[in-house]
Amino acid sequence: MNKTWISTTQQEYWQEQVLPLAGASAFNISPNAGNEAGSTHLPASLQVTEEQYQTVDGFGGCFNELGYFALQHISDEERKEVMKKLFDPDGECRFSICRLPMGASDYAAEWYSLNETDGDYAMEHFSIERDKQVLIPYIKEALRWNPNLTLFASPWSPPTWMKHPKAYNYGTLRWEPDVLQAYALYFVKFVQAYAEEGITIHQVYVQNEPVADQKFPSCVWTGEQLRDFIRDYLGPAFREHGLTTEIWLGTINGPDPYRQENTDYDVYANVVLSDPEARQYISGVGYQWAGKYALQRTVESYPELRYMQTENECGDGKNSWEYAHYVFNLYKHYYTNGVNSYIYWNMVLEPGGRSTWGWTQNAMITADPDTKRVVYNPEYYVMRHFSYFIQPGAVRLGIRGTSAGNALAFQNPDGGRIVIVANPFKEPRTLSLQVGSESISCELPALSFHTFNI
Repeated sequence: MNKTWISTTQQEYWQEQVLPLAGASAFNISPNAGNEAGSTHLPASLQVTEEQYQTVDGFGGCFNELGYFALQHISDEERKEVMKKLFDPDGECRFSICRLPMGASDYAAEWYSLNETDGDYAMEHFSIERDKQVLIPYIKEALRWNPNLTLFASPWSPPTWMKHPKAYNYGTLRWEPDVLQAYALYFVKFVQAYAEEGITIHQVYVQNEPVADQKFPSCVWTGEQLRDFIRDYLGPAFREHGLTTEIWLGTINGPDPYRQENTDYDVYANVVLSDPEARQYISGVGYQWAGKYALQRTVESYPELRYMQTENECGDGKNSWEYAHYVFNLYKHYYTNGVNSYIYWNMVLEPGGRSTWGWTQNAMITADPDTKRVVYNPEYYVMRHFSYFIQPGAVRLGIRGTSAGNALAFQNPDGGRIVIVANPFKEPRTLSLQVGSESISCELPALSFHTFNI
């Protein structure tokens, strides 16, 4: 097993360093640990413990139309290289679980659903013809690099004729039995249609951000509505049609807007999961954005479920080094509080990352239509510091010390131990790190990211 230390600074990305292993030694987990004689750098200490927590399912991103269009600006050879880096199990990011929208997301080229025929309760006009032009080629190229890629999907909006008012970017689902039954069938048809294209949908979520009455496609749900739809319509429909696709609760982005106690972020999930008839259909819970405040309590209440961070917070399109440090803290928060997987949002965009409705957002990779140049942005390397080293099936380990707030540790199925550490300070720090019988003392440059494979 190769033991390595990879560092990333704003000046130099992904640099392999000499790993100063010292073998077995006593380790002092004191505030002064790492403050060797003559060192003027701030001291830091970190020790990996034997405590074991959740397993890791994987890492990934979302397939969106504007990402596919951005990739068309570059040469075939460069596009192949981007996809290899993202999806090849021996590549740089090694994505193993990814998301796609059911109909238009906020990064679609325009608003659409998969059935806009009014009153088509039998879903006779359901169609993925549009997806065959954009999303499906994007996904199939990823599957060529990783045939075992896990895929999950969620709608941003139901078909407009199912909503009140009749609009993509506003309103709620019409709460009528015929509509609810038809909407459950919509999910069934989606899974079946993608299967006919050779694409397995492993998981579905009822709604992207049910607490989001947005300018882009959206639909607001209460916890009671999610509970009743899963319990009485979606779960039974999947069972009736023999689908093995999992149903997940989410993607939850905040508290139930219609409850007086709407500052209690955990209530939303608990309303659904505390109902045994609904719970029987649910395999996991996905949280994103403000939903992160509920994660810990939901994991404690339902430890038997799996959890996912379903959409990385997406910045302002500047792809700054400072925001990359903010995103590192999101990885830290979600994994410390129990998720099994972490999903980035747009993997690739044009410079500025402008959506069709006007918001500019970050991306891991930028493809410039003018220069035809590919740029791997800071958040690409934050992701790579995790996903390159941490294998599906890895177990999160305990850590302690003065740098524990800026670090995570994992043990891979092959026994290798991975420690990811950020130095968020504007000064270098001298780190004393102990992993089992191995001790390391090294300097972490200011505002840097590091992965130790020991």
